[in-house]
Amino acid sequence: MTDARPNGCGVRRFHALGDAVPGADDGDDDVGGNETFVAEHYPLGERGSGLRARGSVQDFNALRDQCLAEGTLFEDPEFPAQDSSLFFSKSPNKPFEWRRPMEIVEDPQLFVEGASRFDVQQGELGDCWLLAAVANLTLSSALFYKIVPDDQGFGSKYAGIFHFRFWQYGRWVDVVIDDRLPTCYGKLVFLHSSQHNEFWSALLEKAYAKLHGSYEALKGGTTCEAMEDFTGGVTEMYELNQAPPNLFKIMLKGYERSSLMGCSIEPDPNVLEAQTPQGLVKGHAYSITKVKLVDIQTPGRTGKIPLIRLRNPWGNEAEWNGPWSDKSPEWRFIPESEKEEIGLTFDDDGEFWMSYKDFEEHFHRLEICNLNPDSLTEEILGSDKRKWEMSMFEGEWVRGVTAGGCRNFLETFWHNPQYRITLNDPDEDDEDNKCTVIVALMQKNRRSQRRMGVEVLTIGFAMYHLPDPDNLPKPLPLDFFKYNQSVARSPSFINLREVSCRFKLPPGTYCIVPSTFEANEEGEFILRVFSENKNNMEENDEEVGIGEIDDRVKNEPEPEEQKTEDKAKEFFLKIAGEDLEIDWKELQDILDYAMRNEMPRASSEQDSIITTVLSLFCGVVCRDTPLGQMFETKREGFSKDVCRSMVALMDVDRTGKLGYEEFRALWTDVRHWKNVFKMYDKDGSGYLSAFELRQALNSAGYRLNNHILNILVHRYGTKTGTISFDDFMMCAVKLKAMIDMFKEKDPDNSNRAEFTMEEWVEKTLYA
Repeated sequence: MTDARPNGCGVRRFHALGDAVPGADDGDDDVGGNETFVAEHYPLGERGSGLRARGSVQDFNALRDQCLAEGTLFEDPEFPAQDSSLFFSKSPNKPFEWRRPMEIVEDPQLFVEGASRFDVQQGELGDCWLLAAVANLTLSSALFYKIVPDDQGFGSKYAGIFHFRFWQYGRWVDVVIDDRLPTCYGKLVFLHSSQHNEFWSALLEKAYAKLHGSYEALKGGTTCEAMEDFTGGVTEMYELNQAPPNLFKIMLKGYERSSLMGCSIEPDPNVLEAQTPQGLVKGHAYSITKVKLVDIQTPGRTGKIPLIRLRNPWGNEAEWNGPWSDKSPEWRFIPESEKEEIGLTFDDDGEFWMSYKDFEEHFHRLEICNLNPDSLTEEILGSDKRKWEMSMFEGEWVRGVTAGGCRNFLETFWHNPQYRITLNDPDEDDEDNKCTVIVALMQKNRRSQRRMGVEVLTIGFAMYHLPDPDNLPKPLPLDFFKYNQSVARSPSFINLREVSCRFKLPPGTYCIVPSTFEANEEGEFILRVFSENKNNMEENDEEVGIGEIDDRVKNEPEPEEQKTEDKAKEFFLKIAGEDLEIDWKELQDILDYAMRNEMPRASSEQDSIITTVLSLFCGVVCRDTPLGQMFETKREGFSKDVCRSMVALMDVDRTGKLGYEEFRALWTDVRHWKNVFKMYDKDGSGYLSAFELRQALNSAGYRLNNHILNILVHRYGTKTGTISFDDFMMCAVKLKAMIDMFKEKDPDNSNRAEFTMEEWVEKTLYA
């Protein structure tokens, strides 16, 4: 269902697939910078893996060698054989027992006669979406052994330890597990093989559960999510009632290029595992295992018919019973040689054929996973196939800074991260001289954070043509989006891990703006662009550095400001003493004295006493709330930390004190920063919106990109996305200190600086 909104931003809600085997006791536990891609595997939790370590980083070979040397079987402390590894929202509803394969059968094997799509049988966990992808994975041995390394098993080097590899947000992660599997009354409870002594599929599921924190975290999802984690590819989703006329051709080309495909039927909200009269299961993920134009010979004519082979992950008799089903009369028109070529069999194994026409009529959604260029090895490609070109960036939406929401929130939309892409060469043999582009926006780490109540955000993106890119500011400002419409966009904003779309665009330069539907929703994301020919992609953002100070704040001081400066000088000379130097406490006294009439403060002595008491209370109980902020703005003066940082900024000789000339230079900066804050704090609240921080710092003479702004707000912002006067001053001091420190070591403006360890520690500690 699409909810039409102003400016074309529609939102759609997606219901994940999460079902169980018919008759299974499921209880009530349904829970719903441009990087060059390098196919290097990082142990889970290693810095390069991009995933935070739960404990120490686990190296498969080192751990196995240690167990073999000690004569012990590995027990994984990071994913223990406990209820917490099964469920995060409740206790198990049956007596689970963790057993190793040798405690379940006499002759455990990782593989029995190789890996097959029939090795994947669903258990009591609602992860049919995962099973459909696993079944597809077995169709390509090169892809399969990338996920399931062949350097392990139950032979001479068996030590109760296994490992599997998954793509996670731009990196391949190696996940180590022990082989203790959840059982009930001696049988595997979750994913298992049709061969009772084959365990690769059960172990793979356990590794995937560990990656996301628990087995329960795998309940409910889409096949494309798992297919991407197995390949690093990018997935397209098609609603079959709105299918493009060339969809079968897209599917056929996808199959020929080893794309992974899955499909499903919308669930019946009133009936669990509802079946259609034709034998199909609603709310269930199917694998597409073959797409073929099959030769057909009837008494009157010969030709080709588009057929599709599908598989139900249950692997049982629940199969399509319409035309081209097992033993249906239509098969008599197919030559025996053709039947042999397509591997036709008639078994109660969950696999069946159907015509493309019936497929389009009876299924609702199709997912196609186009493989990452790195996944397309020579073995997969062959000599006549090509790879996609891919660009990728990582980013984040931060409340009040880069979480601008969709175009419905035009005033903040331009604050979202922006990415510029240039398409130079149209597709080969394209009659319209256009370029094929697949844009994919993926939010990160939401499934693994389910135990903390985190759900997927509603996300989407828009693309804008830049006719004269060299003469446009970076980032594009509000006025650009006021007067320019998007030329392409995601079909709707939707609550999926990834939203993607295929476009045909003329060569040129475009700006992609990824966003959440609502403003101020926080999350991390990766943005990927696939194209047939090379694309040049970069962040559409400013370079970090020094700019011009806003004329409105650098003019000669007004008479009142001159009086304030004279007071500061007079007070400096009064308290500096014979050495004519001041420390941070004396600096604090001078600033508070000189600016006492310009700082937010209580209006009377009685108010001051009341405010002091309430400020102490709110500092503990109401911090980062509007009530707490109301009283915090009444606090007078500059903080100890700001004053110490100001001294460090100007203290060239590292004495911990400032002379008058150093103080005078500092005073000019302080006056500028104070005026900037007052200029943007239009309501006099003592706080800036974080959305105003970039403009305020620009006016102060600093040029920052989104990465730095996000860090500043993480460090100095409140939970409500505001910046206090004190924290704004600290931002300005820190920026000046760090930039001056860098420029001192980069006299040639090469944008590179070299520090010894001692220099770096000294300068950063004292800054």
